[in-house]
Amino acid sequence: MKRDVPFITFEGGDGVGKSTLIDKIYQYLTSCGNNVFQTRAPGGTEIGKEIRNLVLHKHDARLSTRCELLLFLADRAQHVEEKIIPALGEGKLVLCDRFNDSSVAYQGGARGLTPEVVRDLCHFACNGLQPDLTLYLDLDPEIAFERVKKAGMTKDRIESETLAFHQKIRAAFQQIAKEEPQRFILLDASQTPEEVYSQAKEKIDALLQINRK
Repeated sequence: MKRDVPFITFEGGDGVGKSTLIDKIYQYLTSCGNNVFQTRAPGGTEIGKEIRNLVLHKHDARLSTRCELLLFLADRAQHVEEKIIPALGEGKLVLCDRFNDSSVAYQGGARGLTPEVVRDLCHFACNGLQPDLTLYLDLDPEIAFERVKKAGMTKDRIESETLAFHQKIRAAFQQIAKEEPQRFILLDASQTPEEVYSQAKEKIDALLQINRK
């Protein structure tokens, strides 16, 4: 799909400050006169909300690994076709909380599915759509768990997995950063929110400058 506006995704576990960063980036970009569409996965469509409830909030759901992956990808397929592609087609800059890299890290890295197979399925579900830039907030899961505990936040079904599970996710994300350093940018989430925002803003400004040429 040929387009003049970028598609930017954000990755990171619970407690890393991802939602705060996305909101600040949205406010910054709109204040600069950009037409911005902010969304999240899973749950960016009405169908997606039902899937989100099933895969994240039914703690007694005994989903097989393949079932879990395919439910996430069903959400993503609907999300891309119903929301993301139309927004990009209207010239809107899209910010999305989670995308294909989450599937590669969670179901590939942590659940044990072959990452190459997961990538192929993601490519199919999204009809080949890829982010122009991905900002990953990297943080030791132990520190993230402490942040969640102090904030009194409720963990969903996947966030409630073991520390070892989340360490595998982090390792998988770090591997993606090594494989795709131009697209997938690792940001140290142990820094202050202001420092993380400043670095994220710098990367996005650089991308927008390239797009304007």
